[in-house]
Amino acid sequence: MIEAAQFVEAARARGFDWYAGVPCSFLTPFINYVLQDESLHYVSAANEGDAVALIAGVELGANRRRRGIAMMQNSGLGNAVSPLTSLTWTFRLPQLLIVTWRGQPGVHDEPQHALMGPITPQMLETMEIPWELFPTEPEQIGPALDRATAYMDSTGRPYALVMQKGSVAPFELKKAGLSGVRANVHPVTVERFEGERVTRHDALRKVIANTPEDSTVVLASTGFCGRELYAIDDRANQLYLVGSMGCVTPMALGLARSRPDLRVVALDGDGAALMRMGAFATLGAYGPSNLIHLLLDNGAHESTGGQATVSREVDFASIAAACGYALALDGDDLGVIDRLFGANDVNGARFARLSIKTGTPGDLPRPKITPEDVRARLQHHIGGR
Repeated sequence: MIEAAQFVEAARARGFDWYAGVPCSFLTPFINYVLQDESLHYVSAANEGDAVALIAGVELGANRRRRGIAMMQNSGLGNAVSPLTSLTWTFRLPQLLIVTWRGQPGVHDEPQHALMGPITPQMLETMEIPWELFPTEPEQIGPALDRATAYMDSTGRPYALVMQKGSVAPFELKKAGLSGVRANVHPVTVERFEGERVTRHDALRKVIANTPEDSTVVLASTGFCGRELYAIDDRANQLYLVGSMGCVTPMALGLARSRPDLRVVALDGDGAALMRMGAFATLGAYGPSNLIHLLLDNGAHESTGGQATVSREVDFASIAAACGYALALDGDDLGVIDRLFGANDVNGARFARLSIKTGTPGDLPRPKITPEDVRARLQHHIGGR
């Protein structure tokens, strides 16, 4: 058994100062220690996949002196499969995973862990994530972290430490609340705009006009959103998700919080937003003033054939306001985008839903630049890793 401080301080010495995750009883002393250190950054994620995407955003903007850790119970690996297989693996965005081993064979546990416990190693191996047991002796900590960082640096992919019960000695939580969360925020009034619905093409052109390359990063959701942005103008400050549906917003949050010198824009879609609506609460609570969330809502999963979503019955702007966003806009007029980017007096993340027409150019190309190359280009552009 080790003390939480022994691991966290050894990790800090190797650049790990960002943490995100969902608690597990095995992680309790570890999380309690991190929460009470104001020099560390901890984000309480709505689910484990969001935590992985958020740390991927931190990594996107980081230099080699800063690293991130995603923490979860092994049952949460199910929630994290998508970003672990189509975001961190595809773009080569490394992070350290701390995964607890509930239901470990030979160790009595609750019935819900009876299946996930035995298959946890195979799940990690299937996702091509090397793993080892979390250190339980002080002298094991440094070598384990060195193996992890060496792998992460050489491959650009995650490494996992699997934590057994009783690995870390108890550490009392003496601090109430969470650092970095905006407190005592009353819901803002939604501003609504009426006009004539526009195309995605028109909306993206307006976004490009408001996102100068030298000071802004634009992250586009998977599907036609990213492809059409690429077709209009493939710029060095843009990244196009090719999977990880719904992960663009937590990824943008990680980048925005770790790089306050940049304005970060998350281009979302209605289907993607519906898939991970817990991210609204996280962005509302933790979102900084340099984060912009624009949801282009055409009421359809257009890139898979145009099947309808339920978005037309959802008031996304009111949800954003209730979740703590500092600005919430809704409408079908391009003036929504002008107001979104022009509101520089808000203290927190800003949100807008723009209702757009369905329809996509018939000759819409797929990006010729690979995910790895678009990530490397963006990191070089913003002075990242």
